[in-house]
Amino acid sequence: MQVITAARPEWIFPFTGLQPAQFRKLVRLVAERGGDGIADGRPGRQWALDLPDRVLLVAAYWRTNLTMRQIGPLFGVSHSAAHRVIDTLAPLLALAPVRKRPVEQIAIVDGTLIPTRDHRLAARSKDRYSTNLQVAIDASTRLVIAVGDPQPGNRNDTIVYRTSSIQEKLHGRPVMADGGYRGNPEVIIPYRKPTDGSDLPAWTEALNVEHRTVRAGVEHALARMKCFKILRDYRRAAHTLTDAASGIANLHNIILTG
Repeated sequence: MQVITAARPEWIFPFTGLQPAQFRKLVRLVAERGGDGIADGRPGRQWALDLPDRVLLVAAYWRTNLTMRQIGPLFGVSHSAAHRVIDTLAPLLALAPVRKRPVEQIAIVDGTLIPTRDHRLAARSKDRYSTNLQVAIDASTRLVIAVGDPQPGNRNDTIVYRTSSIQEKLHGRPVMADGGYRGNPEVIIPYRKPTDGSDLPAWTEALNVEHRTVRAGVEHALARMKCFKILRDYRRAAHTLTDAASGIANLHNIILTG
């Protein structure tokens, strides 16, 4: 018996964080990307759930991080069917590629550690196995514009910025980041204190304060994305994290824009 369904709008916000109108916008997006035409992996067999319920299942899984054996019965399907729904629909919820923007529109990038149980990609960092996920937002709109491919968590942001594809996605845009991105000359980072230990001039301190104020936007975006609890303990295969993170970034933007 199916417990949760998109036909009852009161279930949508508690399990996804989206208002019903925002959820309908998401379903339309998935339908435009071909979600309606996908069968159950076997010729002639259609999904047991209609498209809105499948989208709801994926979003609810990301939001709650329930196991497959928990999320499946809530939607009246087996845990293996829940797996197939997530594997098939997650790429269709992904963030759209960033468009070219005027040069004055600045991107802000930061990395966050995602606890990841798949040790084929995750590496030990801060007493746990994790991956380093790079996220960039538009400084003016606070919307996520790019997500990098997760890298082992023991690599620093300077390296991951270059190896996670986010550098290419932000090509041509001015990029701000914290001091951990030293070594990437195109990235705007705060002024560092002189090596002799002397204080920075007042004008550079003032610029650093302004830099921190603007850069805080990406930290807020990462905190909102981590309301989707799957980013606090990723149990699936690590190669699926890219689609999950990109999809969550898309949901974050839909929630933020209303």
